[in-house]
Amino acid sequence: MRNGLRQSTGRAAVFVTSAVFTLLFAALQLLGLLLMRGSAHAATLAVLLTVVLAVGWAVMPLFFPSGDETLDPTRLVMLPLRAAPLVRALLVASLVGIGPLFTLSVAVGAGVSVAHGAFAVGVAVVAVPLVLLVCVALARAVAAANIRLLTSRKGRDLALLSGLVVAVGIQFVNFGAQRLGAAGTGLAPLEPAAAVARWIPPASAVGAVDSASRGAYGTAVLQIALSGAALGALLHWWQRSLTKLMTAPDASTIAAADSGKERGQAQARGVGRLLPGGRTGAVMQRSLRYGWRDPKTKSAWVTALALGVIIPAFNALQGSGSLYWACFAAGMLGSLMFNQFGQDTSAFWMVAMTVASRRDAYLELRGRVLALLLITLPYVTVVTVVTAALLGHWGALPAVLGLSIALLGAMLGMGAFASAFFPYSIPQDSAYKNAAPGQGGLAWMSMLGGMLGSVLLCAPLVALLVWARVTDNASGEWLLLPLGVSWGALLVWAGLHLGARRTSTRLPEILAAVSKA
Repeated sequence: MRNGLRQSTGRAAVFVTSAVFTLLFAALQLLGLLLMRGSAHAATLAVLLTVVLAVGWAVMPLFFPSGDETLDPTRLVMLPLRAAPLVRALLVASLVGIGPLFTLSVAVGAGVSVAHGAFAVGVAVVAVPLVLLVCVALARAVAAANIRLLTSRKGRDLALLSGLVVAVGIQFVNFGAQRLGAAGTGLAPLEPAAAVARWIPPASAVGAVDSASRGAYGTAVLQIALSGAALGALLHWWQRSLTKLMTAPDASTIAAADSGKERGQAQARGVGRLLPGGRTGAVMQRSLRYGWRDPKTKSAWVTALALGVIIPAFNALQGSGSLYWACFAAGMLGSLMFNQFGQDTSAFWMVAMTVASRRDAYLELRGRVLALLLITLPYVTVVTVVTAALLGHWGALPAVLGLSIALLGAMLGMGAFASAFFPYSIPQDSAYKNAAPGQGGLAWMSMLGGMLGSVLLCAPLVALLVWARVTDNASGEWLLLPLGVSWGALLVWAGLHLGARRTSTRLPEILAAVSKA
């Protein structure tokens, strides 16, 4: 850890900042659990919180395989080490870090909140470190069993799902918290789930403390034994995986690579036949391929598609949502058009060599827009219809769909314009940097200016909608659908022509901006 922090000041600053916030949250979590001591639902909260903690330890290595160097045992396969001592060494090394400290604080809070009596305190002394060891062993066993996949290109793409999981998880937590608050019964509805979870390791260790507090000593011994057996099974699984890694050849890419490559080429040819010919079709195919293969582009697509449906759907399921939340999908997907040239990184010079006139620039931008529309237009339509079905507001569907399509067109047009006027480089050496040093202002100007401009460009349609609502004119709302489609198409056309003019006259400056290290 010390040597890693020595690599750069930025890495050390990020580590210190994350450590401060994590420890602060851990302290508040510990305080909250201590305040729950004596409450009727203290055991429910403690048990379920332990389950959530264990699930996090199990899935995080699949999303961030490079986040902890102790997760990758392939670094040690050439050393003359046996699997059993290596498991013990890696287990101890894995206990050093912010994550284990946070887990320990939560486990201590969970144990103290349900421990009443001398026997229960004795059980808690065993249960707390057992929870920590099971969580850490679970993460390492899962990582070791899947390390060949996680270190491959396709495995690293699993990290893209983290944004989706986090977004879905936050919405589920928000939805569940609102349901509990509306019921006015506190944590009582979670009692059945806690009754099952108290038998699942490592939550069974916390359940053992609660059982001991209630005088069920036999149950407490059985529950603590379950967690101990789970730790032994995980260590055995981990050791077998390490033995296989250090003795078996890696055959994950033999034979499968060639067939996969041929299959991918066949699929590309199939998609290519559906696209128009000439430069437009070639640009569309390249853009779609970038969206499927490039990690950062794919991450943006996954996030936009996930949030585009999650936000409207969850607001609708809560019963108080509005159909106009469906416009959120158009805004999220339209933002993918911004900084199109920067998404190509230094490879943009290959595109720049083929742009000799305004017509070439127009065809290049048009192909990128059409590639986005191929996915975004049907998606926005489906999200709007699904949201209307969840809410039962079919009468407002034409107006909202027209607004969504107009907003999508405005975002695409502004994106084409901003890509040519405010290009910036996207670093490829970091998953968290979206602009090169010194270009952060350009990125903010491009995105915020484009979003505000798109909203202003849709103001005439919003004014028409307000007038139709005030005057109770149903025909005015139906008129918004064709007007929205026409207005969106006009904005895309205008943005393409303005962007093409700028691209053709300022190509060297654009190339220098997107190629900046």
